[in-house]
Amino acid sequence: MPSDHSPQRIVSLQPSATVILAAIGKLDRIVACTKYCADVCPEVVRSGRAIVADSWTAHSQEILRAQPDLVIAAVPYQEKAVIEILKSGARFLGLAPKTLADIYTDIATIAGIMGVAECGQQVITKMELAIDDVRSQVDDGIRPRVFCEEWGKPLIASQPWVAELVRAAGGEFVGVPGSTTSADTVLLDDPDIVVAAWCGAGDRVPLEKMVQQRGWNEMRAAREGRVYCIRDEFLNTPAPTLIQGLRALAAAIRPDRFPQSPGLRCINGHYSPD
Repeated sequence: MPSDHSPQRIVSLQPSATVILAAIGKLDRIVACTKYCADVCPEVVRSGRAIVADSWTAHSQEILRAQPDLVIAAVPYQEKAVIEILKSGARFLGLAPKTLADIYTDIATIAGIMGVAECGQQVITKMELAIDDVRSQVDDGIRPRVFCEEWGKPLIASQPWVAELVRAAGGEFVGVPGSTTSADTVLLDDPDIVVAAWCGAGDRVPLEKMVQQRGWNEMRAAREGRVYCIRDEFLNTPAPTLIQGLRALAAAIRPDRFPQSPGLRCINGHYSPD
């Protein structure tokens, strides 16, 4: 039987890498990960793995203590964090996805490194089929205009892959994905729907306060009660988790076609538990 030369001890500094490793059946190779990984993959905590700083605040000594043969990190990260990762001496895989195609490439890359390329392709195919299934149910010409944000101060629009998911869910993305904008600019755009998925906030975005402080009360989305929070992990983790975000988007954009989805909360107080 041939020897297994794939990494045996992985430090994951990014939730997306942890989710991908779980999806391809290699979660057991992770020896340390971040507290944010636990939000999308709770089993990493129950197994007693070490918790380390993330891609933004990495520390070489923490990495060294885990004795990894591969470190996986992803944008965003600071230059000093990259230096800390390199100081550890471990092999380093850096990811920087922007689109769904990039995410599929990351899945294929990690699966290839782990020696399970076929599993990676199966994960990709499953994601593509799920997206196609939603897209096929909204191809009727009705496209509400949707503003999605990943951060509140400064106000930053969600990433390009979220814009692709909005389109697949039957909406039209408002603004430039991944760009910094202003409350006044979004108000002028007057979207039909607003979705807030703030990084690190889970499902705790204060929607009523957000609308009031930004002067959005007269925005179409606010007047019609179509301001939503979607769990951070469902839209900001570039991994198979995005399918949960897609379903939440579909329920917000086309409630006539899709049932209420876990992780979706409306400004009127309705909440669907995970």
